[in-house]
Amino acid sequence: MTKHGPAQVDQHVGQRLRMRRLALKKSQEWLADGVGLTFQQIQKYEKGTNRVSASRLQQFASLLNVPVSYLFEDNPSNQKTGKLDPDMAVMQRFMGSSHGVAIARAFAKIESPVLRARLVDLIEALT
Repeated sequence: MTKHGPAQVDQHVGQRLRMRRLALKKSQEWLADGVGLTFQQIQKYEKGTNRVSASRLQQFASLLNVPVSYLFEDNPSNQKTGKLDPDMAVMQRFMGSSHGVAIARAFAKIESPVLRARLVDLIEALT
């Protein structure tokens, strides 16, 4: 925790935790029950408000069927400045949302590369 809020690595771990939980289509209650917590505590972990201890990281990883390292992968913080890469931060927030996971799942099911490209063009035109 820094003076100005949660540490970036704590937010990153929380976003990865949420992203994996959503990918498995599981609720915060399910995760909380699996590790003996309340869903409110899971919310705090996912927001990065609370830091996750090493033993709790191991519990989460085991329950979510990923290695502990998964929760730290693609950390967008710049090692020199400690600041987030804005593009990576946006992608993490998107993939940490239920809509982001649903869109990624649906997009991955589209077999036609031409259709995928047209969808990307459409989305870019909308933004």
